[in-house]
Amino acid sequence: MKKPARAKKKQAYPKRLRQPVLRARPKRSSRTSVNAQTVRFAVIGDSHVGYGNSQAIFAGLLPKAASGGNKRFFIFGGDNAQAGADHGSHADAYYQAFKDQVTQTLGSIPYRTSIGNWEASTRPLFVKHLNPVYGQMNFPGTQGKVKYIWLDCALGAFSSGSLRLLRNLDDKSFYVIDFHWPLNVPGITVDPSHVLSKTETEKFYNAIPFAARSKVLAIFTHHGHKFFRKLGNLYSGYAKTKFFVCGCSGDYKCKSGDRGYYDGVLTINGNTASLEAYRVQVT
Repeated sequence: MKKPARAKKKQAYPKRLRQPVLRARPKRSSRTSVNAQTVRFAVIGDSHVGYGNSQAIFAGLLPKAASGGNKRFFIFGGDNAQAGADHGSHADAYYQAFKDQVTQTLGSIPYRTSIGNWEASTRPLFVKHLNPVYGQMNFPGTQGKVKYIWLDCALGAFSSGSLRLLRNLDDKSFYVIDFHWPLNVPGITVDPSHVLSKTETEKFYNAIPFAARSKVLAIFTHHGHKFFRKLGNLYSGYAKTKFFVCGCSGDYKCKSGDRGYYDGVLTINGNTASLEAYRVQVT
């Protein structure tokens, strides 16, 4: 008698483990690093070419400023030449010596000069050799997103034309502003005789329309023969505006420790812009 066939055992398969759902991590935006644009520039003040050993000092300092990085623009903040020292008798030669040194060193790099107190009595020669005593232009390399403005306060008071220029600013651009005398800001360490009065300081602040105040990235000044900076909270509406006093690049009332320039960097990212400036000491 045959034995009944055994039922085949059902083959066991390993249970399929439920695979976890892998969610792709959001990629970090590289928009800032890819699209951000930087523009390097330099700010130099009080070279006083024509006084003492200033011309030789300036001739040694300027190439150092020009050789560091890909500079797109140079700002010279006044008292570029010791033009009025002898009632202007040698002003033409001093201006020419300053301009020759700048053009030989910078080549095709654009620059602008503000007018200082030692140039105030020789305005026609200043304009002949350099540029108008106040004005506005596109900051090189920024495609018009940043405007550069230079003003005339050569004798410690803003000219009517300078104030009129400020009153016409709007919020469509960012601004970098330069003039010779420092504003009277809290905590400034510059000799009070080399600082604008509170009245002139108020004139400057109040001339700029409210809408444009938040677009002022930086204010560069000179005349104090030393370095000073204040990085915000200058005045109502200027919370993020950076304020600088440049040392000097010549021989007139310059201690070697206060001689040098600012190495500046503008960063533009879409509709935003920022500015940094670092002191470079030259002994």
